[in-house]
Amino acid sequence: MKGIEREVRARLPWAVRKFAKAEAGRIVLRMVQTDADAFQAASATISRTLDGIEALAVLPREAEDILAISSRERHKWLKDGRLKSVGTRTVKMRGRSKAVTFHVFDPRHIEDILDRDLATGWREEDAREVTENRRRGAGKAALTRAGKREGKVRITRNSRKDDAPRPKLEGWDTFEAEGLLR
Repeated sequence: MKGIEREVRARLPWAVRKFAKAEAGRIVLRMVQTDADAFQAASATISRTLDGIEALAVLPREAEDILAISSRERHKWLKDGRLKSVGTRTVKMRGRSKAVTFHVFDPRHIEDILDRDLATGWREEDAREVTENRRRGAGKAALTRAGKREGKVRITRNSRKDDAPRPKLEGWDTFEAEGLLR
């Protein structure tokens, strides 16, 4: 509703914008009776705007509200390709020196995700992936602590300040493997 209200107000003249409000499935335009001409013009503008409203792209905040997702999930799913963007929009906001660019979404795609409840399935997939990554990371950390990782040479912070070759000492590998150099 908020996005539709913003869109309607953006197309109205400045003097009339404050009189238009979105309420429970309708747009209400309240003006004094003496401004009948302005009311008629604003009413016609609102009708034209609402005729094509279903084809307008969905803004990121609106998509988050409709799908009940967080901005982190929106960014992740957009990057993964699960949430498909129909393009970008750039807006120069008042009081800011830089323009803001963001992705917009197809309303039919958002509706499809909502109807098939894909967001719930995607959350479950993400939770499984996080669990798997943590398990894998814990295994790698355990191997590293045990000193059994192959192909990796451990270099301590102060071990190689210059490119001089390492000295060849007898028993050095045994000494290092026992962890006495930590």
